[in-house]
Amino acid sequence: MLLGLARAWRLLGLLAVLGPLAFGAARAGAGEPPSWPDTVLARTQALALIETLNAEILASRSATFTLEAWCAAHKIAPEPKIVAHLVAGARKDPTDEQRQRLRVDAAEPVKYRRVELACGSAILSVADNWYVPARLTPEMNRLLETTDTPFGKAVAPLMPTRQNFAAMLLWSPLPKGWEMGAAPPASAGGTLEVPAALFEHRALLFDKGNTPFSEVDEVYQRGILAFPPPGG
Repeated sequence: MLLGLARAWRLLGLLAVLGPLAFGAARAGAGEPPSWPDTVLARTQALALIETLNAEILASRSATFTLEAWCAAHKIAPEPKIVAHLVAGARKDPTDEQRQRLRVDAAEPVKYRRVELACGSAILSVADNWYVPARLTPEMNRLLETTDTPFGKAVAPLMPTRQNFAAMLLWSPLPKGWEMGAAPPASAGGTLEVPAALFEHRALLFDKGNTPFSEVDEVYQRGILAFPPPGG
C-alpha cells in the first residue's frame, strides 16, 4: 500500500487543530516500545508521523540520510548518527528475479548484508541488502565488509538514486476507513501498543550511469517513534 504525500499533509493539518506539535528530548529505552498514550489523538499523531517519514523516504535518494535527519529533528539520541549493526551469520542468496533486476547472470557474485540501522539505542530499520561488489569501488567494499558504515553512506560517492517497486503499510494505529467515520479502537486509557514493524520498502539503487548495483528490503521499526508524542 503506497502512502501518499497529500494524505500525510492532510493528517498533519488535522494535528494542528487537535493539539500542539511540541517535541521533547526523552526517548524509549533500547528494545522498548515508545510510551505513547492509547488515545484517538495519539493514534492520529502516530499515523501522521509514519505517513510523513514514509513519504520522505520514498522521495529521497538515501534512506540512511533521511533517517539521520529524522533522528536529529526528533531528538531520538544525543548524537543523531545512524549506525549499521551487522547481523552476524545472516545469509540469503539472490533469487533469479533479483538477478534479473540487478542485470547480472548466474555467475556474477552478489553479496548479502543484513543490518539494523540504529540511532542511539533505537532501532529505526532492519534492512536486507543484496549488492554487486564489482560495481562498487574497493574502498566501498572494504567499508561494507569490515565496518558498521550504513550502506547509503558507503556508496554515497556513486550519487545513487532509488527506484522503489514496493511499499507496504504493516500497521496502522487507526482502522481502515477511519477518514470516512469508522470508529477508532476503544481507548483503555493505557499505553498504545506499537508493534515492531511499521512499514516496508523494497527498492533498487542505481549509480549515476543508471546501472543497478543493489536491491534493498527495508522494514521500518517502532524506533522511529521513540520520542514523546506531540504535546506530551
